[in-house]
Amino acid sequence: MLNLVVFASGNGSTLQAIIDAINNNELSASINLVVSNNKDAFALERAKNNNIDTYIISNKEFQSQDEELYEVLSNYKIDLIVLAGYLKMIGPKLLNKYTIINTHPSLLPKYGGKGMYGMKVHKAVVEAGEKISGVTLHYVNSEYDKGSIIAQTKVDVLPTDTAEDVSAKVQAVEKIQLVNELKKFSLKLNKI
Repeated sequence: MLNLVVFASGNGSTLQAIIDAINNNELSASINLVVSNNKDAFALERAKNNNIDTYIISNKEFQSQDEELYEVLSNYKIDLIVLAGYLKMIGPKLLNKYTIINTHPSLLPKYGGKGMYGMKVHKAVVEAGEKISGVTLHYVNSEYDKGSIIAQTKVDVLPTDTAEDVSAKVQAVEKIQLVNELKKFSLKLNKI
């Protein structure tokens, strides 16, 4: 079984997709903790509704966050950390200890980097007249959206699409891609 910790800053729809896949016996995994930098994140409610431990980061300073999370996470069995709509940089102590992946709503390297998340990405895609967008799952390193790419799924962008239309298309494939890739991580872990 794959032991996960999920970091989320907002609604938690991607977290919910993982929870649903586990509950439907589609994914052999356990979410042991949900971490957020936002005390009002609905992701925390989703976790509580599924009896998953939650933790809200108290430190605002980057180095202190890294230390705080390192201490908290040491109390959990973790095979993989999933950033699912988490908007903060991950510190070096966590990067050196854990395998961390992130789902990003564009085909990286396009429309990535600091400040490029959610609807900002989709608006940029539409404004640039892109014909294709999609989602990227990548390993996390010390730079925003620069880690090695694990998987990408493309979606067509029609000339009439709004940013909201692109968002809906990307979110639909994002959850499928993430769950499929988590299944692969689980299979690899079970073969070790």
